[in-house]
Parts: sequence; C-alpha cells; structure tokens
Amino acid sequence: MTADIKELLKKEAQAVLNIPVTDAYEKAVALIVEQVHRRKGKLVTSGMGKAGQIAMNIATTFCSTGIPAVFLHPSEAQHGDLGILQENDLLLLISNSGKTREIVELTQLARNLDPRLKSIVITGNPDSPLALQADVCLATGHPAEVCALGMTPTTSTTVMTVIGDILVVETMKQTGFTIEDYSKRHHGGYLGEKSRSLLCEK
Repeated sequence: MTADIKELLKKEAQAVLNIPVTDAYEKAVALIVEQVHRRKGKLVTSGMGKAGQIAMNIATTFCSTGIPAVFLHPSEAQHGDLGILQENDLLLLISNSGKTREIVELTQLARNLDPRLKSIVITGNPDSPLALQADVCLATGHPAEVCALGMTPTTSTTVMTVIGDILVVETMKQTGFTIEDYSKRHHGGYLGEKSRSLLCEK
C-alpha cells in the first residue's frame, strides 16, 4: 500500500503542476477586484456535487480574506434562491465537464435576471458550452482521476481547489489585504489567536 500511496501522491502533484497557466488568471483576478472590491458586489460561487463542495470552500475562503462571497446551490437557484444575485455580483462557476445541466441552466437564469452579470468558469473542458459563455475560463488541464475506476472526482477536485487558492492569494495581493484586516474577520480559534499575536509583535 505504501508504494500505491506514493504513486497517488505523485499523480496528484503532477496534475497540479500541469494546470495551464495563462493570462486568464490575471483577467479573473481583475474581475474579482473590480466587481467585488471596487464596485461592492459579491462573489457568487456555484457547482453541483463534488464541484459544489469546492465552490463552497472557495466562497468561505474569500470571505475570510476580504472578498464577500456566498455559495449558491444551482438547484435551489431554480426555486427562489436566484434572488441572491444583485447588481455588480460576479459568478464563479465550477464544472469539470462544462456541461453540468444545473450549472448551464443557472447561467441562463442569471442572464435572464441581469444580462450584465459576468462569470468566471473553472472547468476541465475549455471548449464546453459553459466555458464558451464565460467572461473568463480557467482550465484545469483535465487530469485523469486517480480513482481506481477513473470515475470518482479526486484529481479533478484537487486541481479545482488549487485554482481557487490561486485566485484567493492573488486577489489578496491586489487588494492589499493585511494581517489587521484578517484579524477583524477571524476572531475565534487558533487562527484568530495567531493573527492577534502577530499584530502585537508589530
């Protein structure tokens, strides 16, 4: 089993290193800064299934770093939750196939609500309908899943998470987010205590 685990780690690490790095990242970060930081909209993330869990994680991480964000379940959006969308909001949609029915429908519903809404898509299929309709497409490189069946979202969700981390970190740099800012948003737990101790050292 030890040899198998080392091989899994190698494959996952290689998938991360193979994420296509293009100017799409600069465009995505610029959109987040403009729509949320400057125009005071919010980032609305969405995804179905495992991708939805990644989208939820990205939203909470952005919240803790000064970018108001909320997860919108694509199915619940069809039953009234679409009302969370407001002027200057920005959609961050995640779909490995780029064809997930609920996410494609969400983009159509959002466009009907406000044609000015912009979107960033994270997908393994940059030629998909979802990607082609997006303002910015961030491709995962479509890595093979390490699952023994080649089916269960494993490697794909790893790279999605890493792409989310890239967006968060680069946005923090662009907005000048400080330890003081972090401390105000993260009072409890170990991180809250650590942020306050770092402030005291300054």
